Amino acid sequence: MNQNDTAPQLSENEIIQRKKEKINLLKNEGIHPYENSCKQENFIEEVIEFCKICSKEELEKTGKEKNFSIAGRIMLLRIMGKLAFAQIKDETGIIQVVFAKDFMGEEEFARFKRSFDVGDIVWAKGEPFVTRTGENSILCKETRLLTKNIRPLPEKFHGLTDKETRYRQRYLDLMMNDDVRENFKKRTKIVSFIRNYMEKEGFLEVETPMMHPLVSGAAAKPFITHHNTLGVDLFMRIAPECYLKRLLVGGMGKVYELNRNFRNEGMDVKHNPEFTMIEFYWPYATYEDLMELTQKMISELVKTVCGSLKISYQGKDVDFSLPWKKMTIEESLISAGICSKEQLSERDTLFDIAVSKGIEKESLEGLSRFKIMMELFDSFVEETLWDPVFITRYPTEISPLSRRNDENPEYCDRFELFIAGREIANAFSELNDPQQQYEAFLSQVKAKQAGEEETIDMDYDYLRALEYGMPPAAGEGIGIDRLVMLLTDSPSIRDVILFPQMRPEN
Repeated sequence: MNQNDTAPQLSENEIIQRKKEKINLLKNEGIHPYENSCKQENFIEEVIEFCKICSKEELEKTGKEKNFSIAGRIMLLRIMGKLAFAQIKDETGIIQVVFAKDFMGEEEFARFKRSFDVGDIVWAKGEPFVTRTGENSILCKETRLLTKNIRPLPEKFHGLTDKETRYRQRYLDLMMNDDVRENFKKRTKIVSFIRNYMEKEGFLEVETPMMHPLVSGAAAKPFITHHNTLGVDLFMRIAPECYLKRLLVGGMGKVYELNRNFRNEGMDVKHNPEFTMIEFYWPYATYEDLMELTQKMISELVKTVCGSLKISYQGKDVDFSLPWKKMTIEESLISAGICSKEQLSERDTLFDIAVSKGIEKESLEGLSRFKIMMELFDSFVEETLWDPVFITRYPTEISPLSRRNDENPEYCDRFELFIAGREIANAFSELNDPQQQYEAFLSQVKAKQAGEEETIDMDYDYLRALEYGMPPAAGEGIGIDRLVMLLTDSPSIRDVILFPQMRPEN
């Protein structure tokens, strides 16, 4: 019988209670239900590969001589008289293990039947063979219970599909859904590739504080914590920017950090309050140098991880072929049909266009021409940018740490990279003039005093560092989670974060 077949006839609490009773019986028989003396000598993929490379005749001959011992979880179990068939799964694959009374012996087979259930983690040793139907298998000689399962697994054929459960109980999601596990393996490959690429380009990996004495690095609402010994509030890192640029002042050269940032903002398919970024700084370079590095690194990453420069994301093709397109903010608004070139220069005209397109009038009151322009871009242009495109010529007013353009200081030397309708990277030539930086900080302080929440604080130590002299430089941040979403065809950021933030269960 299939031991899964009995589960639906009982409530979950009844199944748990029966399994707890079985644990006590096993202990009384001297069988430890949570053993800790097993070595994983072979992975299941090794057995499968061995079965593939051997002919039927070779397998019959060498299989009896070459035994494999595996360890994994029982995903399916059928007991039929003197035979039992189990599907056992480890991190590399799944294989059928056949338990035969005539082969194991009556006592060992009886112990197996009493002890093992679906969900248990077990050790098994035996001969590899292939069934008449072509299924790779192991004929078990010896077996041991390693970890007794108590809770019933999700039903095999329907699997674990509820999103809420999958995110909350990621361990169960990984156990039941192979594609999820593969996506997280791909995430590791992506991060590893980026680290290797940065090292090849001469960047040094560093670590900077996660707790900051003030709000810095980006305009966002912070998480606040408290240090008891110092008696001060601290802010969880929004971005490591100002610390990394202090390292440029100190002469560290090209540096990067790949780590977590924290922003106390809303949660949706593109945002999680705790997320991963790589941020890097390149002395004696400009934002245009970073464009070249970025498109080369990401295109090479896509080719390595996905096997092609053309991938599908949510049913629509994305082409990473070089070179990538470049547009200014104004050009993108005109190209999307939001406004004309002449209308861009009039604040009141842009205000009326924004209201006509459904942006709330109250939210636009008091905003400058540049900020209304960015509202239009964020609301109506960003989602249309599908193939990789660098958007440039951002207003200095919204870029307090960026270098002003020498020809027109109303704009800064900055780009953002958009792919599949979302921002993937943000970069700019760095502001290293301490007086201009002071003025930018001061405008942020005034904005905060006027009630704006997403601002940065006056950082006097950073200004002092700039007064010692920071070399001309460019810096960039790339959102790792969003990049992984693209390359794993995942619709939500929660699909690529192992343990995303969730509302409390109760």
